[in-house]
Amino acid sequence: MGFAYEVKVDGKFKFIEEGVGEPLMLLHGLFGTMSNFTGIIDHFRHTHKVIVPILPLFELDLLHTTVGGLEKYVSKFIDHRGYTGIHLLGNSLGGHVALVHVLKSPGKIKSLILTGSSGLFENGMGETYPKRGDYEYIKKKTEITFYDPNVATKELVDEVYQIVNERMKTLKVISLARSAIKHNMQNELAPINLPTLLVWGNNDIITPPFVGREFNKLIKNSELHFIDHCGHAPMMEVPAEFNKILSDFLQKLNSTAAN
Repeated sequence: MGFAYEVKVDGKFKFIEEGVGEPLMLLHGLFGTMSNFTGIIDHFRHTHKVIVPILPLFELDLLHTTVGGLEKYVSKFIDHRGYTGIHLLGNSLGGHVALVHVLKSPGKIKSLILTGSSGLFENGMGETYPKRGDYEYIKKKTEITFYDPNVATKELVDEVYQIVNERMKTLKVISLARSAIKHNMQNELAPINLPTLLVWGNNDIITPPFVGREFNKLIKNSELHFIDHCGHAPMMEVPAEFNKILSDFLQKLNSTAAN
């Protein structure tokens, strides 16, 4: 299945923007590909303006290939496009970027949604980073992202393999992964008081369920939902359940706001 949405270009920014309504912005992870989000875009473009900036994981110079460098990019993107009242959703590394953004400039964010987010703990690629050209290794790493390894289609594995196989990209992947692991946010989360939704796969090996519980403890205004038979990317693996949880959360926000 191909990716159906048009990628728009505005200045140096590339992004998808579909629908009208309150902005729902999605930040993808390290191996996140746009196809990860079709489930969310299809569902929410009828009620929201769904925005997916394509993060410059491989376009920044090596020094800025960090969580902080990505956050600066997102911040400039938000300003450039003039979005406000954003529901900001991040998966994996994208969740980490969302957290840093919310701490730095919460003004334009209305709620925070984290799913399989890094920032506290993760079983990263770490030091066992693959030799170039090790297809089997990449296949396994892609498969453990999911509870059901069949979600890691050949198409997806090929895409990840291609990324890793370009040497500079490999360095940047390692730089981003290390930057995420090094930047532990345990002692930084207290100031966050936005309504926050946490959605975790019960079978997430990369940021296991205890990570979701820890975020829940540290972010005071948060609610936590677990999904069974689901790994590190709920919006991709079980889009219907994910969308239902997110819809309920957004509706509840609006009805509270209305009272």
